[in-house]
Amino acid sequence: MALGTAVGYNIANVGPAADTLAGVYGVRLGTIGFLTTALFVTHLVMQIPGGRLIDRHGARTLGLAALGVIIVGNTLALMTPVLALGIAGRLVAGLGTGIGFIAGSEYVRATVGSATAQGLYGAAGVGGGGLAIAIVPLVVPPLGWRAPYVTAAAAALLVLASLPLAPRDRQRTARSRPAAERAASVVRDRGLYPLAVAHTASFGLSVIAGNWAVALLHRDGYGLRLSGAIGAMTLLGGLVTRPLGGRAVQRWHERVAWLLAASMLVAAAGTILLLLDIPLAARIVGSALLGLAAGVPFAAAFGGAQLERPDAPAAAIGFVNSCATLVIVVGTPLLGFTFSLPGHGRVGFAGIAVLLALASLAIRPSMLPMLRAHQPTDRF
Repeated sequence: MALGTAVGYNIANVGPAADTLAGVYGVRLGTIGFLTTALFVTHLVMQIPGGRLIDRHGARTLGLAALGVIIVGNTLALMTPVLALGIAGRLVAGLGTGIGFIAGSEYVRATVGSATAQGLYGAAGVGGGGLAIAIVPLVVPPLGWRAPYVTAAAAALLVLASLPLAPRDRQRTARSRPAAERAASVVRDRGLYPLAVAHTASFGLSVIAGNWAVALLHRDGYGLRLSGAIGAMTLLGGLVTRPLGGRAVQRWHERVAWLLAASMLVAAAGTILLLLDIPLAARIVGSALLGLAAGVPFAAAFGGAQLERPDAPAAAIGFVNSCATLVIVVGTPLLGFTFSLPGHGRVGFAGIAVLLALASLAIRPSMLPMLRAHQPTDRF
């Protein structure tokens, strides 16, 4: 769980300091979105290759290596206030987050195995991003532009010091097909596509919203710390609903598809409340609804991918997560540049709401054959 928190911290640590970074780097606000894009570019690149490495060498070993890479990347970014160096550091850190996130999920599967445990791990990952949104605005005054990088490196260092105490995961068994052939078959497996849609809409779009929620609220006249606290809900809600979503998969197996579709619609409604210039209480409710609803599909998407491809479970997770990562890579800077349009970012948030609503159409029982084919067990 600690690994997920340290990795997840990096997905949303830049957005809360976007205004400060833009001033120091001497660029427009929307350009800061490329710092998030840089992280997720290499995060994306490592999804399936990282999954193959984990399937071969074990999750615990690769998790330790990933934390070291994250520390190196953040250390590089905080050396001097130059945008190019910041992007370089984020590219390096993305290599670590790409491997680390999958390693944590595979470690849970190999040591515990239940969907509830998978949901708890997912909660730790998204909770890390939520903590970043809440913590970074608090430390910007003393640390300035270095706040996102210092806190991310510190989080990874703390977990790196404790992770060797964790028990080893189960030894991997020999596979009947070459790794490259298994990876190609994962990409071609259409049973993974609906799961990828669910994860992309819930995780990918909520991360984009979380990265810019602070800027949206701050431009509407709210203080930076208050904006950070409200924006953090877009990710911290997953602390509650990712484990609950895993429990729901185990108990209401046949109704999972409808639960996932409903969560997309609730997330869309929450996004609309967040973006409107209405009383603060309603916007707080909207942020909370987005975060809570976005956490529901995680266990079904990751646990389902592992069950769909027991021959390459980590690579299957990598494929599902890579789809969400691609959306984050493209969508984060795009939403950032909508702040230069009338409405100061509201057009971008409205687009997220529309995409969430459309994604619910792809989550139907007939489109999730894997979920219907497997009977509920303690491992799902």
